[in-house]
Amino acid sequence: MKTVSSLLDEHWRERYQKISKLNIRSSIYDITNQCNLRCKGCFFFSSGEHKAASEEKDIKKWETFVDSEKQRGVNLAILIGGEPTLHLDRVEVFYKRLPTFCATNGLIKVPRDKFPDMMLGISLWGDEEDEKILRGKDTFSISSKNYEGDPHTYYLYTITPRQIGKTDRIIGKIQDVGLKVHMQLLSNDEGVDGFFWKPKELSKIRQEMDTMLDKYPNTVISSKYYHEIITTGMMLGWSFGWKECPSVTEPLDTRDPKPKRLIHFIRWASDLKAMHRCCTSETRDCSTCKDGAAHMSWVMVNKRAHMRSAKDLQNWIEIYEMFAKLYQFIPW
Repeated sequence: MKTVSSLLDEHWRERYQKISKLNIRSSIYDITNQCNLRCKGCFFFSSGEHKAASEEKDIKKWETFVDSEKQRGVNLAILIGGEPTLHLDRVEVFYKRLPTFCATNGLIKVPRDKFPDMMLGISLWGDEEDEKILRGKDTFSISSKNYEGDPHTYYLYTITPRQIGKTDRIIGKIQDVGLKVHMQLLSNDEGVDGFFWKPKELSKIRQEMDTMLDKYPNTVISSKYYHEIITTGMMLGWSFGWKECPSVTEPLDTRDPKPKRLIHFIRWASDLKAMHRCCTSETRDCSTCKDGAAHMSWVMVNKRAHMRSAKDLQNWIEIYEMFAKLYQFIPW
């Protein structure tokens, strides 16, 4: 019988032991339906999720709700929107009670006197040209000034097909402002011309992502196994899709048989009552989903399947470590 001890040497056992005790229990929360950008391809607006529920404005109800989430066993609150920084009072309710991650476009500077160690993930959709096409402005020029050298901030670099051959310059810019970066791929939910992925492009960007990890090991938070999975949609011979995704809201999960899934995961709407289908879009075709966190979670919930060889288990460990770093459960 293959066990962790039989598959791993002392170095890898130590790494495994550090993450095996974390027991991460996350859920995702829409802080607001509003945003100070309208990005082409944003799953929140393209799927109509901003119309799914009216915002709860009573801060006392937010406090009661977050207390109940903590009692439900949540130990990681992932805040999204719209743009969460438009309502920092709601963000603060989470921050005072739970380990909190805030996804932001970086246009509004979070005051570090009130949120000294809250992890921030700043969205970046390519180079200046791509950002202007998809988001209406070059956000990096603003966000990089707001967060230069911040030890609790990284860029979530959503790579488009037009970024092939350009990632080195972008990641170099991120390194120059003293921040980390994590890479994922655009799902193109609104079908913008020129931004659809083709098999040859996915193969090229996988090689490029591997090269960036080798070139910028202290800046890029990633793993080559992750690059393989996100570009191929395959793990251990399985295809990612609705039948496999672990990030489906538990009370809405009617799949039979149920796959391995995140325990008690819910994606809550901003009225604190309604729930969304999954961690991304109500309308996205799951076979086209390129969401990085969903694919990471897919690996993480399938530890047993990765215990077929030492290399497979090491790959699993690297993915878990990456997730834990991005959400500040272990240091960079």
